[in-house]
Amino acid sequence: MISFTSFYQQIAGSNLNHWLETIPSLLGNWQRSHKHGTLPKWEKVLRKLNYPTPDNVDFTSSVTVGTGEQLSRGEREKLENLLQLFHPWRKGPYNIHGIHIDTEWRSDWKWERVSLHITSLKNRTVLDVGCGSGYHMWRMLGEEAKRVVGIDPSSLFLCQFEAIKRLTNAPDLPIHLLPLGIEELPPLDAFDTVFSMGVLYHRRSPIDHIMQLRDQLRTGGELVLETLVVEGDESTVLVPEDRYGKMNNVWFLPSVKALIRWLEKCDFIDVRCVDVDTTSLAEQRRTDWMRNESLVDYLDPNDVTKTVEGYPAPMRATIVATKNEPNHDLK
Repeated sequence: MISFTSFYQQIAGSNLNHWLETIPSLLGNWQRSHKHGTLPKWEKVLRKLNYPTPDNVDFTSSVTVGTGEQLSRGEREKLENLLQLFHPWRKGPYNIHGIHIDTEWRSDWKWERVSLHITSLKNRTVLDVGCGSGYHMWRMLGEEAKRVVGIDPSSLFLCQFEAIKRLTNAPDLPIHLLPLGIEELPPLDAFDTVFSMGVLYHRRSPIDHIMQLRDQLRTGGELVLETLVVEGDESTVLVPEDRYGKMNNVWFLPSVKALIRWLEKCDFIDVRCVDVDTTSLAEQRRTDWMRNESLVDYLDPNDVTKTVEGYPAPMRATIVATKNEPNHDLK
């Protein structure tokens, strides 16, 4: 069974130690509720990932674990078959013992766009909300973050993350993924940097989500928020009638100006948009590691500037902001 003991031990003497009052119970409930289904099967696969300590580990310019020279061709094929059992791989790419996990998303492109505009992560405690399989978390660790914590309720993403971590043969690395949603976390006011990338438009209440992010940041901490947006002024917000890009869990797509106003309303300061990018068919696509539908299937085949429902095609903005002094009127 996947264990969170190392996480508890690492935070015991840190500014995250208040989580020990609630997180073990939450994770215990999660483990009990996942005794059946696919998780036990994936945990069996994880137990088979017994490979030598990699001859090279790099999280600075990529997520690379091993050059591949340590394994025979047969061993690499076996490892690739095991990793394929965690299909679909959506966020990456990863290079594992000479195996290129070509994920649906070129998440490295997003990281290159975002990382240029944020405060250095060196020696900072970082929270990544909706972290998926943890690709960006590894890049954060590569930027010398002191500790990286990711949260995402998906058991598949947890197992993908655990697979990469186990293959590093470095269980004490200060990086952990917790299968929880941010709404389950008690306010902590402790993280230096909080990321929320690709989450806000899935929230029924975007303001509540912004406040939940704020509650995890220390005063003066930095929020990095990336989400789908539309063109328009401060009052423009698209609310899809049914689905958006075939997704049935898209609630609000604000304009950049509206999003900035929301953050200022939630008492963030120095709010600024640092990047706007239209998602390309080269950045999100089907691969051998993600064989389901992808972006090309979500767009109008006769007009790729629109979704199949007729809405503007996905455009993403990244906003950076600073948590202001506490304002008790917001509580």
